[in-house]
Amino acid sequence: MKTDNTDQWLKTSQNEPRGYIQPQRLDELWFHTGTNCNLRCPFCLEGSKPGDNRIEFLTLTDARRFITEALDLGVKKFSFTGGEPFVNPEFTAILAAALEHRPCLVLTNATEPLMNRLAEVRALAEQPNPLNFRVSLDHPDPAKHDESRGKGNFKKALATLGRLHAMGFGVSIARLMLPNEDSAAVDRAYAPYFRSAGVPEDITIIKFPEFHLPGSFPEVPEITETCMTRYLNADQRDAFMCNFSKMIVRKNGRCGVYACTLVDDLSVYDLGSTLQEAMSKRVMLGHHRCYSCFACGASCSE
Repeated sequence: MKTDNTDQWLKTSQNEPRGYIQPQRLDELWFHTGTNCNLRCPFCLEGSKPGDNRIEFLTLTDARRFITEALDLGVKKFSFTGGEPFVNPEFTAILAAALEHRPCLVLTNATEPLMNRLAEVRALAEQPNPLNFRVSLDHPDPAKHDESRGKGNFKKALATLGRLHAMGFGVSIARLMLPNEDSAAVDRAYAPYFRSAGVPEDITIIKFPEFHLPGSFPEVPEITETCMTRYLNADQRDAFMCNFSKMIVRKNGRCGVYACTLVDDLSVYDLGSTLQEAMSKRVMLGHHRCYSCFACGASCSE
C-alpha cells in the first residue's frame, strides 16, 4: 500500500491494527550522505547514480547539529551510507567531526572516490575513536560482481579493502543474498579473495535480501500487531533497527529524521526535524522493506 497519509498507516488494508515499533533508545545514528554515486548499479536500494540528487549532499553544518543532539541522547555509534559517501566533497570533514566523539562505520563501494581520497582517510586513524569500513562485494565471483558494478571494480574494491585493513581500520563486506542460497557456502567462497587482499578470512559478511528500488511498492504480506507478538519474541522485536537507530536525510534543503536506513522514499517515515521529536513517535511497519526485516531479520547494523 502506497500512502503518505499517516492515519492510513494505523490499520492494514483488512482494517487490523498495524504492527509497530516504539523506539526505546538511540544507540546508532545514521547519516545519508546523498544519492550521488560514481556507479550505476541496477539493483541499488537507493537508486543511486552519477549526479543523482534525490537525497542531497549532507553538509558539515547539518552533521554537527545532529551529532551534538545524538550525544545528548546517549548515542554509541555513527554510521554513514549513500550513494557513495566519498563523492560528497565534505565527507571526510564530516567523518572527522563524528570520530571526535564516537566510533564510526562507513558503507562504500571502495572504488575511485575512496581510492582518490586515501591520504585523507589515512589521517583519520589519528582520531580518538575507531573507524570501520563495510565494502560492497556483491558476489564471490568477480565477473558476477562486475556485471552490475562495472568491469574491474571487484579487483579495485578488494584491493582497497586490503589497504584499509593495512592502515589499521576495521573492515567488513556486504553482499547480495540470493533466494534459496546456501549462505554458509557462499560466505566461504570469499576466503581466497580475502587471503589475497591480506584481510582475515573471518571478517564480518552482511547479507542483504532483495529490497526493490526506491519508489516501488511490491505486494508483500502486511504486518499486524498480532504478527509481531505471535511470530516474534521480545528480543526479536527489539532487534528491529527502528527500535534503536535513526537516519538523517537531506531533501529540499532541510534535514529530516527518518525511521531507519531503508525507508527514505516515503515521507510518512520522516519523523521530524530533531532526534528528540523522532524518538517519541511509533514507527508503523507499513513499508515493504519492513516486511524484509520481519521475515529475514535484515539489518544495516553490525
